[in-house]
Amino acid sequence: MKNLKLFTLLLFFVLNVASVDAQKATNPLIFADVPDLSMIRVGKVYYMSSTTMHMNPGVPIMKSTDLVNWKIVSYAYDTLGNADELTLSNGKWDYGRGSWASSLRFHQGVYYVSTFSGTTGKTYIYSTKDIEKGPWKVTSFKPSLHDHSLFFEDGKVYMVYGTGKITLVELKEDLTGIKPNTKPVTIIENASLPTGTGAGLPAEGSQLFKINGKYYLFNITWPRNGMRTVVVHRSDKLMGPYEGRVALKDKGVAQGGLISTPEGKWFSYLFRDFGSVGRIPYLVPVTWEDGWPVLGVDGKVPETLELPVSKGLIPGIVASDEFTRKKGDPALPLVWQWNHNPDHAFWSLTKRPGFLRISTSRLDTNILLARNTLTQRTIGPVSTAITSIDISNMKTGDQAGLMLLQRKFGWVGVKHTGSKKTVVTVSAQSGTVNGEDVPAGQQTVYLKARCDFENRTDKGYFFYSFDGKTWKPIGEPLQMSYTLPHFIGYRFGLFNYATENAGGYVDFDYFRIEAK
Repeated sequence: MKNLKLFTLLLFFVLNVASVDAQKATNPLIFADVPDLSMIRVGKVYYMSSTTMHMNPGVPIMKSTDLVNWKIVSYAYDTLGNADELTLSNGKWDYGRGSWASSLRFHQGVYYVSTFSGTTGKTYIYSTKDIEKGPWKVTSFKPSLHDHSLFFEDGKVYMVYGTGKITLVELKEDLTGIKPNTKPVTIIENASLPTGTGAGLPAEGSQLFKINGKYYLFNITWPRNGMRTVVVHRSDKLMGPYEGRVALKDKGVAQGGLISTPEGKWFSYLFRDFGSVGRIPYLVPVTWEDGWPVLGVDGKVPETLELPVSKGLIPGIVASDEFTRKKGDPALPLVWQWNHNPDHAFWSLTKRPGFLRISTSRLDTNILLARNTLTQRTIGPVSTAITSIDISNMKTGDQAGLMLLQRKFGWVGVKHTGSKKTVVTVSAQSGTVNGEDVPAGQQTVYLKARCDFENRTDKGYFFYSFDGKTWKPIGEPLQMSYTLPHFIGYRFGLFNYATENAGGYVDFDYFRIEAK
C-alpha cells in the first residue's frame, strides 16, 4: 500500500510537470524558413522582419503580441526592379540573391526597414507611419552595405555593416545615401576574434543596440571546425573601443539580437540552420551580468520558454486558400509570394471566380525559369499540401502542377504531350517518372506533396488522385537538400509553363495545407 501511494504521488508529480510544460512555448519558435530576424517592440506589440531572397513581394513584416504567435501583416516592397534576373528573362535568374538581411527600426513615430541587394548593388531604406497598412516610401543608394544595422543617434543616422571588419558610416538626413565628406569608420577590426584566430566564416549579421547607455553589437561567426556562434561586442561609445566575447555556442543557433517584454524580461532572437526546411527561428532567455547579456540557460538553448504556448503556424505564416474572394479582399493573402517578379497579365482570380488561373505567355526550358510560380513556405516537422487542378485548357507541351521548390526540386503534375495528358513526377534528382495517363474526358486531377523534416529526414513524397479520395504515390521519395545557390528553405509552389505553345492555362481550385 505504501509503495502504491508513493507511485501515485510520483505519477501525479510527473503528469503535473508535463501539464505545466505543455502550457509553455517551445523551440524552435517557428518551424519554417524565417531567417535573418530583426525585431522591435512598440508598446505591447512586437514586429519582425525577415529574408525571402528572390521571392516577391519582399521583406515580410510579421506581428505578435506574445513573442510566440506570429502573423504576416505586410511587405516592404512589391519588387526590386525589372532586370532580367528579377523577371526570369533571357535565361537569367536571381536565386539566392534578391534582398538579404534586413534591419527593422522604430524612430520618432516612423517605422524603417532597410535591406540590401547583390543583384542591384544597392542599399534600400523603406519607411512608413503604419507598418501594417503602409504605404511604404523607398530610398535607395549605392553601394550595397552587407548585413547592415540601421541606427539612430542624436539626430544622426548610421549604418553598421561588414564581414570580419565591422564598419560604421553616417547617412544623409533624407536617407538617400552616405553623407558627403564623411569617411567610413572601422569600429571593430576583427569581430571574429573572440572565437579564436581560426575563423571560417568572418563575423557578419550586425545588429546594434543601445541599452542603459551602452552599445551592444551582435554578430554571427563560424569558427573553422566549429559551429555558428553568437559574438557580442560592448562599448561606452558608438565609435568604440569595443570589447567582445562569445555569447552563445550551442546547436549552431546564432545571428540575431535582443528584445525585451513590457514586463522587463529579455530574450535573444536567433535562427538555426535545419536542413531543407531552411533557417528556423529560436528564442533564448537573456539575463544580465556586469552589464553583459548572458544568453541561454547554463549556456544552452532551452527546449521550453516562459512564454505562451504556440497556436501553430496556420494561418499566420502559411494558410489554405480556396481562391474565393469577397469584395474588398486582397487578390492574394500575405502568406503567398511569387518566385521572382510575377507577370500580372497572366494570372487571375477573376476570369473564373473561385479559381486561380495561371496562363502561359512564353516558352521555357526549365521549371526554375517558369514565370508566375506561386509559393508558400513548407513547415515542420511534417507538412502536406493538396491542390485540385483543371487541366482542360492545357496546350501541347504544357506542364503544370504542385512542386517542392529549391535547386533540388521535385514536382507532381500533368504533362500534355499532344495525344494525351499524363500524370508525372519530375525532380532534379531522378528526372521524369510517368504515372497514369489521364482518362479521356477527365478534366480535374488532384495532387499532393508531403514533406518530412522531422530529425532532418528531409524527404518529399508525391501523390495524385482522379477522384480526390483515392491517392496513389508516384516516383521515388525526393531527397531534399538546402543549397546555397538558392539559399532558402523548400517552398510549395503552384505552376504552369509551356515548352511548345504559349497561350494555354490551368485553373487551381484550392490550396490546402496541413501540419503534423
